[in-house]
Amino acid sequence: MSRVSLEVNHAPAASQPVLTQIQQAFGTTPNMFKAVANSPAALKSMWAAFGALGQGTLGAKLGEQIAVAIANRNRCEYCLAAHTVLGQKAGATADDMAAAQVGASADARTAAALTFALAVVEQRAQLADTDVSALREAGFDDQQIVEIMAHVALNLFTNYINVALDVPVDFPKVALK
Repeated sequence: MSRVSLEVNHAPAASQPVLTQIQQAFGTTPNMFKAVANSPAALKSMWAAFGALGQGTLGAKLGEQIAVAIANRNRCEYCLAAHTVLGQKAGATADDMAAAQVGASADARTAAALTFALAVVEQRAQLADTDVSALREAGFDDQQIVEIMAHVALNLFTNYINVALDVPVDFPKVALK
């Protein structure tokens, strides 16, 4: 059971316009957004970050693969389930998403991004020059490197929301690895 209210009707008035956008985008209001709606500022921030990164240069598929890798690392069942579905909607296969869950990919460029993202999480961003140079060698430029960092930051936020607040999973469950 969630540690905060998931009642959208009781969410602050300032959260309601964003909740309407989320409802329209998903056809439902996922529990994570219901939980975050308790803070209009947090909800606006999260929704804006999803929108901005959706317009980024990495593409939806890679963004979802990064999300799945980080979710698995942080043991966030909610984000693992949600981003597995979203990754498949973005063109990833079930095998792509299962591999991404453990930071792997048959595609060298994707594998480099996942390795980097997980290094950021595991080392709390205390990276070596070689971590960044490996991304460059895989074909990522400065814009994309910063964008990967933004994906990491957003996913850490959503993982922590869901784990700390015990948000019930409302997507098809995926087993942690």
